[in-house]
Amino acid sequence: MPPTISTINPSQGPTTGGTTVTLTGTGMTGSTAVRFGSTNATSFTVNSATQITAVSPPRAAGAAAVTILHPTGNSNSVTFTYVVAQVPVVTGVAPNSGPTSGGTSVALTGTGFTGATAITFAGIPAASFIVNSATQITAVTPTGSAGAAVVTVTTPGGVSAPDAFFFYAAPPVLNSAAPAQGPTAGGAVVTLTGSNLLNAGAVRFGATDAASFVVVSATQITATSPPGTGSSPITVITPGGTSNPVAFTYVATPTLTALVPSSGPTSAGTVVTLTGSNLATASAVTFGGMAVSFTVASGTQLTAVAPAGPAGPVTVTVTTAGGTSPGLTYTRIVAPGI
Repeated sequence: MPPTISTINPSQGPTTGGTTVTLTGTGMTGSTAVRFGSTNATSFTVNSATQITAVSPPRAAGAAAVTILHPTGNSNSVTFTYVVAQVPVVTGVAPNSGPTSGGTSVALTGTGFTGATAITFAGIPAASFIVNSATQITAVTPTGSAGAAVVTVTTPGGVSAPDAFFFYAAPPVLNSAAPAQGPTAGGAVVTLTGSNLLNAGAVRFGATDAASFVVVSATQITATSPPGTGSSPITVITPGGTSNPVAFTYVATPTLTALVPSSGPTSAGTVVTLTGSNLATASAVTFGGMAVSFTVASGTQLTAVAPAGPAGPVTVTVTTAGGTSPGLTYTRIVAPGI
């Protein structure tokens, strides 16, 4: 049976010829020629029974019927349109930034892209490209140096002017996070320091996006932690890629279960043992809102020195990286008279 052609890609090219087209269909093994109108292809290769690649010969502008010649008969025809080559013009690059490591898929828009033979970024050939139409090309960026790279398209009509740019961004680097701990409920405002942090698109605590963040400068970001548990390394994502992680740990809210003693004189100096849980990162102990000196003995115990004050009950709390505990009552008692 004669071969059949179902598709041709691309379906147009310059009048100067030289466009490599792919013909798909059936029964192509043993084909003896590919013709564009009445002219044989410059060259062709039978890749399989279902595919042939052929190079278009020069021809006047207009439609040409493409057929395959075969000992069993000629195939049906598909249309290839010859167009007059023009100097390409690049009007858009999207996205217009990406990492220096390359690999960004970029859509180039403009005119005169038919038959494009090369795409370059700062003179370096694209890792790959596909001519989608006369007005669009999809290209994959090669590796590059940080900064602006001129993007050019080369076709039989010439080379585009150096008017389009892709901006290579160096990968972000994080040096520290302060504080490096926060409550499981979230809400800790963390200062991240590093380099290449401009244009950050996301800050993540583990796999969770920050509740919010502000890019202060190329070396600093402030981010508000989302709710979480355990270890959640922080990373920053920019057009240059994803940063190294820096440590951040969620700390459970502290609790108090006992004060020993739970009462004392109105004068200062009583040493009170506070028992509870999640006390290891204690940063403050208060008696009635007054901060006092304290010593952390363990995650479940600390000692504090009660301050002087009027007789009566006061609330005792502990504040840690995980927040402030519910309070327990300590009562000051007036010493009996003699």
